[in-house]
Amino acid sequence: MCCAPPQSFPASHSHSTISISCADAMAAANATERFQLIRENLAEVLNPEIIESILAEGRSPKIYWGTATTGRPHCGYFVPAIKIAQFLAAGCQVTILLADIHGFLDNLKAPIELVEQRTHFYRHVITAILEAVGVSTEKLRFVQGSSYQKSPEYIMDLYKMTSLVSEHDAKRAGAEVVKQTANAPLSGLLYPILQVLDEQYLDVDAQFGGLDQRKLFVAAKEWLPKIGYKERAHLLNPMVPGLQGGKMSSSDQADSKIDLLDPPEVVSKKIKKAIAAPQVVDENGVLAFVEFVLLPASGLKGGKREFKVDRERDGLEPLVYDDISQMQEDYKNDTLTPQLLKPAVAKALNELLAPIRTAYQASEDWQDVALKAYPPPAKKEKKVRDKGSRHPGGAKPAGDAALAKAIDGGETQVDGAASAVEKLTV
Repeated sequence: MCCAPPQSFPASHSHSTISISCADAMAAANATERFQLIRENLAEVLNPEIIESILAEGRSPKIYWGTATTGRPHCGYFVPAIKIAQFLAAGCQVTILLADIHGFLDNLKAPIELVEQRTHFYRHVITAILEAVGVSTEKLRFVQGSSYQKSPEYIMDLYKMTSLVSEHDAKRAGAEVVKQTANAPLSGLLYPILQVLDEQYLDVDAQFGGLDQRKLFVAAKEWLPKIGYKERAHLLNPMVPGLQGGKMSSSDQADSKIDLLDPPEVVSKKIKKAIAAPQVVDENGVLAFVEFVLLPASGLKGGKREFKVDRERDGLEPLVYDDISQMQEDYKNDTLTPQLLKPAVAKALNELLAPIRTAYQASEDWQDVALKAYPPPAKKEKKVRDKGSRHPGGAKPAGDAALAKAIDGGETQVDGAASAVEKLTV
């Protein structure tokens, strides 16, 4: 057992002070490094001091990212997923909201039955992406929106918010997030209010999302204090162009997006067709994918950022990049050409997708969910033309048969929508 040194011994006090100072300095340096990783490649951070103060205290910031489970996830999901992986690597606690009710509210993009199945598909996909870059998911949790968004407390807060937020402000907040149509349903005005309330009910310090959600994030800063809740920080990712230019979206044409389960040859074919004008960096989806996915992913996987471009066919040494600025400079100068870039991107992406494909093939549950969530389109049956009969009392013309079916209880479009709403029990 070690005894404490005498109080009169001056060196002991001095040594203790130095130790504490060193510990504080190390903690401060650690907090700085963690914050740098959190904000890397982000377009903007609203209220960064909220995150910085939590890190300075040595705590783990709680961040949430929500995704409406409608379209099928594609390689564009690597962009937020890589940031989520970096949040986890920085010691943050991350919540992924599988926003099934949001998906239903957004102009009925998908029937509620499919939306529910897709929450399971998204869970498989996001977990597989994070595991593919070697990040621990110990501090990751998934929450389904409908698990708490139908509670009496949540609904009461929703009512409070609707009494304080104008139609104009709700529409403005969701302008770039909710599908805009003529004579839009009222649900589109509820969508942004739900997303704001989620910050409180998921008990987070910050929300993460794309730059297209900036208006909604600013609204959250204003709306939550109105009903007595604290303001949160917001982390905004840039909008990354797709392979054909423009925002990468689940509704793009098949050649403009790469499915996470596409086989290697299909991935290579789609990358080859991508728009990458020589010496043009702006809106270059292929270069952007290296910047926001492949370079950060290599750092997470191996600890060293590296993107390699093979030039063996030209008898030259490979180009090796650890920084996007040098890569962009070489592309502008035509040292790095589209013909060299595209095969390198296809190779690196296929290496990233390989463990995801393997996980899918090994999981019967994932395969079963995929069929239920994204059922193949039904084959159209060839209609046999009903020529009717020349004799009295013969077969009815097709028009009469259709009318009879409607009268006898055929389901109308309105009936179908009502049926879907009934299944969404509040």
